[in-house]
Amino acid sequence: MNKIPIRFSLSTSFLIVLLCFTYLTSQGQNFDKDIANLEVQIANLDQQKQKINQQIETTKLNKIQYDLLQVGLPSILPGEEIIKHAAYCLVYSEEHEQPRWVAHIIIPDVIKGTVFRTNDFRPDPLIKTGSAVEEDYFLKTMNKDSTYSYDGFGYDRGHQAPSADFRWSQTALSESYYYSNMAPQLPDFNRGSWGDLEDALRGYLYRYPTTQLYIVTGPILSKDLPVIERGKNKVSIPKEFYKVALDLKNKKAIGFIMPNQKITAPLKTFAVPINEIEERTGIDFFSKIPTELQENLESQVNTADWLPETSSADVEPLHQETLQRNQFNTVQAKNWMNKSTEISVCGTVVGTRVSKAGNILINLDKQFPNQVFTVFIKKEFIPNFSYKPEKELAGKVICVKGRVIDLGGTPSVFIENERELSIEQTEKEKSIQ
Repeated sequence: MNKIPIRFSLSTSFLIVLLCFTYLTSQGQNFDKDIANLEVQIANLDQQKQKINQQIETTKLNKIQYDLLQVGLPSILPGEEIIKHAAYCLVYSEEHEQPRWVAHIIIPDVIKGTVFRTNDFRPDPLIKTGSAVEEDYFLKTMNKDSTYSYDGFGYDRGHQAPSADFRWSQTALSESYYYSNMAPQLPDFNRGSWGDLEDALRGYLYRYPTTQLYIVTGPILSKDLPVIERGKNKVSIPKEFYKVALDLKNKKAIGFIMPNQKITAPLKTFAVPINEIEERTGIDFFSKIPTELQENLESQVNTADWLPETSSADVEPLHQETLQRNQFNTVQAKNWMNKSTEISVCGTVVGTRVSKAGNILINLDKQFPNQVFTVFIKKEFIPNFSYKPEKELAGKVICVKGRVIDLGGTPSVFIENERELSIEQTEKEKSIQ
């Protein structure tokens, strides 16, 4: 069979190429269009997800308000008004320009919360008489170079409902910066033991992640309190603060009263039954809980349920007046950091550990990671001891002699042999003899 050759003219070939190009181009445009359409769908889903998450957050905030009412908000005095914000309620004392109480709930979401400090301190628009303001805590002056100079009055703006308790909600966290939620606290107190207590209560939810904590916090107010004289509204300076915690699900409760000062004693020292706080403040807590259960809860003071093991093992520093001449407790030791003089530092061994490098670290009075004084024995000097320091010294009162150095912010002494360390008798042991 003869094959007939097919011949294309130049114009025909061009037409075929053009058609192929047009087809491929149109297909490419379709791909781009498909991709664009899918991206629009994703954007719509993101918007929908964001909207639903906002609805979930709003529902959780509404539930907090409902749950607070179910256990009963703290009692109020005649003429007082309950102020409701998204995640907490308060009663404001106009006389003292700070809250009399603040009630909120720590929910399990705090464990995974990712919202951080906003520092948007501002007056509370819901306080009809006007809340405290920035000028009650410090003065701010703009310099010629547009920077600011600050003249502080010596007190922190101490959150009563801590912002970190609301790190699951941007709305709630921001509202925690209203001045109606602030009270004057000394920096060593606010950033020290008071902050440790707040951390401990949040830490409770790590051990009981399906529960929620009802918290009431406030200053103990009285007519004879001093005031911040240089402040605009003469805010009262509380001498003490209280905090009440309730785990209704597991039937546990506790209270704390802490002085507004630098604290070296362990947190358990300040634990009290809620009944005692009611007597001191005249405030009735959790009034809607059945009477028998309420009495049981408000008489509890079991610190082991609430405070981490590291805190429960901490002890109060030795009283300086009980020590011999040229001996100092762990609080005084800080004043000798990086000086050339050798001193003797005495305290109770509350924690020992051997580092990966083989060195021995001995903490006095307060455990790692909140240590206040550390005795350091390098690996090469351990043979100079006739006993195992990390075991033999646990729980003992000891004194060590040497130069106090700054070891990562912690006063510390390096010792090389057991002659630089003495085991002391406790007061109890002395009394037995």
